[in-house]
Amino acid sequence: MTVLQEEATADRPWLASLVGTNDTNTIALDLTKFVEGVHYERGTFGQPRNVLKSGLPLGKVTASGLYAPYAGPTSEVQTVTVTGSPTGGTYTLTFSGQTTAGIPYNATAAQVKTALEALSNINPGDVAVTGGPHPATPVVVTFTGQYMGDDQAQMTASATNLTGGTSPAVTVTTTTAGGGAGASDGTQVLAGFLATESLFAPGSTKTSGALLWFGEVFAAKCPIPLDPTDITDTAPGVNIHFR
Repeated sequence: MTVLQEEATADRPWLASLVGTNDTNTIALDLTKFVEGVHYERGTFGQPRNVLKSGLPLGKVTASGLYAPYAGPTSEVQTVTVTGSPTGGTYTLTFSGQTTAGIPYNATAAQVKTALEALSNINPGDVAVTGGPHPATPVVVTFTGQYMGDDQAQMTASATNLTGGTSPAVTVTTTTAGGGAGASDGTQVLAGFLATESLFAPGSTKTSGALLWFGEVFAAKCPIPLDPTDITDTAPGVNIHFR
């Protein structure tokens, strides 16, 4: 019995308390809304079915009555573009009064991320950076972690130390303003969490699952980022506490 109990809870490190785990509802999931690598893992040769991760926050699609990933407030996305074809030097970014060390004119996304996370007001995991390398390709900064789902002041840039090219410059634009509703189909309302892993055959469009709507959750241990302070709307009856 002890072994069975451990197997039943081994995939749920996000549970802060087992209280309420018996109070789950059987639900139908719209698999077309879930993304491989984010919400589920592809099956293997020995176990060919895909596996939805337990602990996924869910919302209910109003039109279909099916459940899909919770789409809370949108996170801020800002784009950093280098123009003028510089051939050397560095630039800096300033976020909320803190300025980075010099960032190479041909920086990769990883280098920009490292420079931002070295600031005293940005912790590791507070930004996700894609795109690049400069100067040919812009770098896209998405605010996550403590800044997830919140509106952020636009970063500023200084290109004073860029060299070569023709009037090299750096501009920052807000691609997506943070804080707005992430959806309008019903999934912007938190309905609960996927209580256990759910397996489904590749190509399936629906599967069943268990919805945890009463209990305590470690938000930081959920399989996808979730900021409890951004949750302003929950489905009727949902009683989830966060730690």
